[in-house]
Amino acid sequence: MPAIWKRVGGILLLVLAVMAFVTYANAQDEKEKALIELTNMAREEAGLKPLTWDPALAAAAREHAEWMVKEGGAIAHRYGGEDDVAQRAAKAGAHFSLIEENIAVADTGVHVHQGWMKSQAHHDNMLNPKIDHIGIALIPSHGLLYAVADYSVGVTAMGPEDVEKAVGKVLAEKGITLKSDPTAARAYCAQEDNADRSSGTEVKPRFLMRWQSADITTLPPQLQQQLSSGVFKEGTVGACAPQGSGGGGPVFSGYRVAVLLY
Repeated sequence: MPAIWKRVGGILLLVLAVMAFVTYANAQDEKEKALIELTNMAREEAGLKPLTWDPALAAAAREHAEWMVKEGGAIAHRYGGEDDVAQRAAKAGAHFSLIEENIAVADTGVHVHQGWMKSQAHHDNMLNPKIDHIGIALIPSHGLLYAVADYSVGVTAMGPEDVEKAVGKVLAEKGITLKSDPTAARAYCAQEDNADRSSGTEVKPRFLMRWQSADITTLPPQLQQQLSSGVFKEGTVGACAPQGSGGGGPVFSGYRVAVLLY
């Protein structure tokens, strides 16, 4: 065989090997797939929609399953020095407005599922009609499977400018003319909640508010009340990184927004 074809063949084998590795690395374990199938079968029997596998939730579930294996004793939803489930999922890249978690230790995936179905709290998490995403991790250790399932109501990941456009659209529908420069609103958004309520602009807003929520299309009641008064004609919107406890939902999955009205 000519040398050139040998090199081509070698390159093709290398490419196929890399593709196979990437596919395997991103694939779910067969036992995890089977547990998701059992979950969706139970949901179908209950008249609910199936759940979509979320790799970020699966990564968060695996992180906690590894903690359970490491602890080796009584299983728990959180160990000392570990993030809670919302923090784990958000750091893994999940975006959600609601998150729940089931944990278990059993000898097979089927027994994990049966145990969750028999436990009211675990059953309610798995068959919650609101949730639409799932991530599962099963880690074998000493003849047992350490199981974690994270369920969520997924939300679309949006950047600050997209958030500003979405909130601005809601304001415009309520008769507010948007100012083109969001600098003041962004600066106010980024302030700590206990900071001085000042926008740092020469033209002071007559009303200003910031909040955090996973649903940016629904304005806070206090802001809606101000908009309904008919007093304000102009406004500006600024988005920034979430802070603190979040108030309107899990901070790690929500959005922080500020609105200034003039």
